[in-house]
Amino acid sequence: MARSAVGEAAAPGEHVRLGFDTYSIRGLQWKAPQVLNYAAGLKLDVLQITHGDFESVEEPYLKKIKDQADRLGIAIEPGFGCICPQSKGWNPKQGDPSEYLRRGILAAKTLGSRSFKVFMGNSADRAGWAPIPAMMEAAIKILKSVRSQALDAGVMIAVENHGDMQAREAKTLIEETGKDFVGICLDTGNPVMLMEDPLMTLEVLGPYVVTSHFRDAVVYETPRGAAAQWVALGDGVIDFRRFVRRFAELCPKVPFQLEIITGSPPRELPYLETAFWKAFPNMPASDFAPFLALAKNGHPFMGSMLIAGAGKQPPEYQAALIQQQRVDLERSLDYAKNTLGVGVRWRA
Repeated sequence: MARSAVGEAAAPGEHVRLGFDTYSIRGLQWKAPQVLNYAAGLKLDVLQITHGDFESVEEPYLKKIKDQADRLGIAIEPGFGCICPQSKGWNPKQGDPSEYLRRGILAAKTLGSRSFKVFMGNSADRAGWAPIPAMMEAAIKILKSVRSQALDAGVMIAVENHGDMQAREAKTLIEETGKDFVGICLDTGNPVMLMEDPLMTLEVLGPYVVTSHFRDAVVYETPRGAAAQWVALGDGVIDFRRFVRRFAELCPKVPFQLEIITGSPPRELPYLETAFWKAFPNMPASDFAPFLALAKNGHPFMGSMLIAGAGKQPPEYQAALIQQQRVDLERSLDYAKNTLGVGVRWRA
């Protein structure tokens, strides 16, 4: 049997490759070998493994993980974290950001991956009115510092739209850095938290996408504007049938990877209040309009979901929330396969 490697075009007639980001089941605290066996049991093609789920990023260990993945027929992408020291998400323990990126490049090359995921900042930066253009300038400089290493390794650095940058900002970052070695990890859940319709985000970023995070959401009007909440695939208001068709046209080489995050309460987006717009000083009305239509036609989530509260959880609650992660991932995978037609493992 043959299958396409991550980043390669699928053979004619082959379905989009299906997988998930291990952050979806973070509560289980499984390391890479156990997650690979789990993914194999689900007959998946690709796995994005969060940096912390590797017991080491040293070459001998990663080669063992690649050998296991090859035996199981699963391609691996590593997922690294924040690269901008100006972000609230930066971890000083990562050391020099350029060196952090070089470790990611080496890890991706060792694992046989064409890309690895990073992010500039997070939603806390945006909500705190951080100077996003200054953060972008810093991130561009850091990314350019490893251009030669990325090109020599044949590895693309995939910057996620992570609640920090809106679509047009992320596009600017890619174009000013260099699309020959930097692309986009397209997340479909984060745009709604920045008042974007994910379909609009896809249209803007589609030509730059090298990997993905698929997640659904509900969006609906409130007296202060709107609210958004992440839900399992198929439980939300995003038109994924339409999305998948357009994704296949714009991103034919990109795997369909789920990053399911449930258990969070709705987040209010009070766009009827003037102060809220300080975080979005340059958003065009033409980009806001599709989100407004999504909210007007949307609805709250009416299904069953455990919500993580603030502070320490009783052990019984915590155990249930962890189990919910696995349940919601698996039913999201079922929806991708059986409703959206994604994920024939590979063709003979």
